[in-house]
Amino acid sequence: MDKTLGYLREILSNYNDGHNEGRQIYHKLSEGNFTSEGDFVRHLNQKEINFLNKILPNEINYAKEEQDEKRAHELNEVFELLY
Repeated sequence: MDKTLGYLREILSNYNDGHNEGRQIYHKLSEGNFTSEGDFVRHLNQKEINFLNKILPNEINYAKEEQDEKRAHELNEVFELLY
């Protein structure tokens, strides 16, 4: 799995309970054979995109606060592809 998608799957594991879209995206990511983050984003529906647009800014900021610039950069790549 692409490293970027691995980071995304890791954060989505925190959104499996009580977040239907988070659970759907997590399963899609875990079960799919995506070659890149762009390939993955093309397989998202609008509700899933909206969910990621909502959570990714907070997750990117958290990574920056933890001084994990690599994770912040990788998650930002996914965030930019959502538009």
